[in-house]
This record gives sequence, structure tokens and C-alpha cells, in this order.
Amino acid sequence: MSNYNHKKIESKWQKKWREEKLYQIEKNEKKKKFYVLDMFPYPSGAGLHIGHPKGYIATDIIARMKAMQGYNVLHPMGWDAFGLPAENYAIKNKIHPRAAVEENIKKFKEQLGRIGFTYDWEREINTTDPEYYRWTQWIFLKMFEEGLAYQSYEPINWCPKCQTGLANEDLENGKCERCGSEVEKRPMRQWVLKMTAYADRLLEDLKFLDWDESIIEQQRNWIGKSEGAIVKFKVQSPKSKVQSPKSKFIEVFTTRPDTLFGCSYMVVAPEHKLLEDWKLEIKNWDEVEKYIVKSKKKSDLDRTDLAKEKTGVELKGVKAINPVNNEEIPIWAADYVLAGYGTGAIMAVPAHDERDFEFAKKYKINIKRVVVPKNELKSFFMQGSFDGDVKKELEENNFIYTVNNKGGFYVKLKLSDLGNYEKIVREHLKKEFWCEITGTKTIFIYGDGKTIKVNNEQDAIDALKKCKEFCEPMKVHYNLWEMLWNCEFYHDILCFTGDGININSGLIDKTKTPEQSVDTGNGVSVNSGFLNGLETKEAKQKMIRWLKENNFG
Repeated sequence: MSNYNHKKIESKWQKKWREEKLYQIEKNEKKKKFYVLDMFPYPSGAGLHIGHPKGYIATDIIARMKAMQGYNVLHPMGWDAFGLPAENYAIKNKIHPRAAVEENIKKFKEQLGRIGFTYDWEREINTTDPEYYRWTQWIFLKMFEEGLAYQSYEPINWCPKCQTGLANEDLENGKCERCGSEVEKRPMRQWVLKMTAYADRLLEDLKFLDWDESIIEQQRNWIGKSEGAIVKFKVQSPKSKVQSPKSKFIEVFTTRPDTLFGCSYMVVAPEHKLLEDWKLEIKNWDEVEKYIVKSKKKSDLDRTDLAKEKTGVELKGVKAINPVNNEEIPIWAADYVLAGYGTGAIMAVPAHDERDFEFAKKYKINIKRVVVPKNELKSFFMQGSFDGDVKKELEENNFIYTVNNKGGFYVKLKLSDLGNYEKIVREHLKKEFWCEITGTKTIFIYGDGKTIKVNNEQDAIDALKKCKEFCEPMKVHYNLWEMLWNCEFYHDILCFTGDGININSGLIDKTKTPEQSVDTGNGVSVNSGFLNGLETKEAKQKMIRWLKENNFG
């Protein structure tokens, strides 16, 4: 191996491969077809970097294997060479963009050739070639004629020095990776393609792909079709009851209109036009403006990172009106909502969305549960809070439980178990303790004999006050659900995002008598009302009908 002259030997064989057109694809209907497509590189003046061959070698291995298995393999290469980066490079080096692109492509092609990839160079694509982009222009015109291309102001990552838009991947800690300048979010007039018109077709045709299921699921998520309702929330300044002539409503899209009764605040993106429209009514505008400037420096990835703590600022002096109960709710600007996603605003339902829950917990915003699991209860207690052999009684009643290393009991129950479990708790609970049961129902049993069934906000307040009497540390919590959240066992119950049964969802109608308690047929007693007792699917449909009939969505 010490005598191996790679320059001489490899150049000899690569020349032979080119002359014999070894990798040029032929029409052969007898062979099975296989298509290997690499991501076309942007040919910069620097030439290839390690990320290019890292991906290309992997796909080249696949292409070679399939060729050896008898497939007719199409493995093309091309150049994604259009755009402002090419122009900026040309300006920086005082050279015409076409000449710069051609020189850079020549360099890339030479470097790829040395590696010896199986590319069919007869099928090379260059996006700056008029023979190529005449067809992209033709496609655009056809889409424009069909109303599928339109102009819009969408926020983008803007580098003021490079004078160009950047992808999220082009940012490093909020700065342009090329020049190091601070990047800002800037709404810009641009052409937008209405790809949502193809969502159904794209989803339907996934069944024809012989791909790994995990990749197909990624495609479904990328297509991102959602079904739900657009809901209109009236905006007003409570004291003067004035309405801005520009933004009378906040529109949100939600896949869970059945949770509208649990909406306790609104969130708009820092770039939302409502902020400018209501600028004079927002009493803390200086604080809001500082937050807007700070948010512009964050990438979309940073803003939507679930692991990062959410931040926001309330728009003081302006409120939204929940259409289902006429409740005034606060409006916040928060950067975890993106202006370019959906309507740039959300209705926040902290009991049924994890991001909203964390935000509400941090800023002490009301958390109202309006959907509970259909037939699931959980209970946690410490061994020292009970007299007698509780473990034995649980086992005799066939209860499913686990015990942690600190002696804490985690009990899972069905509704049919509730009577027996309550009996055990009442018989053995010590006077200075309490035990909670939550899920489809929420019940607090106290050692002094008192029981609180939590059906509404006031019940939750009473339960929390009673807990504080028993336990000094509970005084740090402002909300019953925040208190229970400290026990990880309850997380999926307290912030319940699944399908279930609606509670606390009755429309206000002053012409009718107080609503009576009814049994929904599955063992759950709830207040009769608009959505109360309905399962998620039916509740969604009923809410959407009501929104349409009342011009709220």
C-alpha cells in the first residue's frame, strides 16, 4: 500500500469511466428503476465543505448497491445557484454573477469528480440556466392564473449587512453565520404559493411511497394539514370600550374549538399588526416595544424550542372578549407564537396545552379545565399519611399501584373503583393530611372529615385553601393545578391534551334557571349545559356550528 499513487491511479480509472460513460443511465424497460436524489448544493466560491461528501457518500453507497443488484439507477447532480447569496458573492469579489456562478460550479464539479461519485452528468441541472428557469417561470404563471400565487407580507430572518433573507439554519445564536451581524425579523412583501390547496392530494399520495413509516410520518407532519375552526375574539379597551378601526378582532385557528370555555388569555406574536394598531391604548407600550425588539433577534427555532422557558409581556389596557361566555381575558405578546404560522395569534387554553400551561404557571394566569379523561382517575399519597396496612387493603381490592423510593403510593383507578377507594381513604387518612383523586372527577378528601368535589373555579380555590391549612408549603402556590403539577404523576391528567368529556362548558343564558346536575350515562355527573357531558368529537362539531351561526367563526 505504501507504493499506491492515488493521483495517478484514480485519475486513470476516472478518465476511463468518463469515456465509457459508466454511470450514464440508459433506457431499459426490463430493469427495475431506482432513483437516488441528493440535495443540490449552492456552489460557493469556497468549494466543497465536509458536509457535502458526508451526505453524498451515503447516497452513493445506496446507488452502487442498487446498480449491483440489477436496478437501472438514476443518480443526478445539479446546482441550486440562484438568489441573493450569489449576487452578494459577486458584489464582494467584483465579478458578474453569471461568471461567478459558472466558476464556482466548475470548482465543485471538479472536486466531486475526484471523489468518484456515480452521477450521470448528462442529466446535470443548473437553476441559473434559462433552459431550466423558463419552466419554473411557466409553472409560476400557471399558479398565478389559478389564484395559487399571491403577494403577502411575511416575516423573515433579515441580515441588514448582507441585505438578504436567511433560513433558520443560517443563523448562529441569532447572528448571520456569514458576516456575524445581528439578524432581525422583518415583514417583507413577497410572493407566496398556496401549497395548502394541495394538502389533501399530498397526504393521499403518501400511500404510494415505499418508504419507512417514520419518514412518511415526517412528511405528514410537514404537510401539516389541520382541521378545526377559525375563531374571532373581539378586542377592546375596557375602560373606554373603544375599538381600533384597524383591528377589531383577533382571529385564531384552533384544532380544539371544544376547549374555548377554557381559554383564559390570548397570545399574539410580537410582529402581529394588532400591537401597532392598539399602540395608543397599550399603557405599557415602552415595555412591549422593548420586548418586540428583543424577539426580533431570536430565530424561529429558538422561539419554539419546547425546552426553553417561555417569555412574554401583557398588553395592559387592552382586552379580548371570549365569544362563548363574554369573559374579558388578557392579551399577551409572546415569542413562542410565530407571525408566519397560522394567524400569528392563539387562544391559550393552559389546562389542555403544555406550552400554555407552563406560560400560565409562570405568569399566574387562570387555569380552567374543560375536558377530562373519559374513564381515568389517579391518586397519590405518602405512606405516613395513613393509619393501618393500606398496602394490604389496596391489594385486596385489586387496585393498581406503585411505590417510589420515598414511600409514595401512585394509584391508578377506573370510575368503577372510586367508591371502594374513597372508603379506604376515609377509614385510614390521618387528621393532619389530605388525599386527592383527579382525572374524570376531582375530589379532595381531608383528614378532618371534609370532602371537596372540584367542579368549577370556586371549588378549586376552596380546595387549595383547605390544603394550605394542612400543609405550610402549599402557601407558595397560587393555583390548585400548579400545586398538583409538582407531582409528575399528574402531568398528563392536569394538562390533558387528549380526547375526553367536556365540563365547565355551559353558555351563559340569563333567561334560564340555574342548570341542574345530570348524569351523562358514563358515571360522570356534570352541569347540564352547552357542551357539558359531550365527548370531544361531538363537542367540536357542536361548537363549530355555534360559531358559524353566531358569526364568531
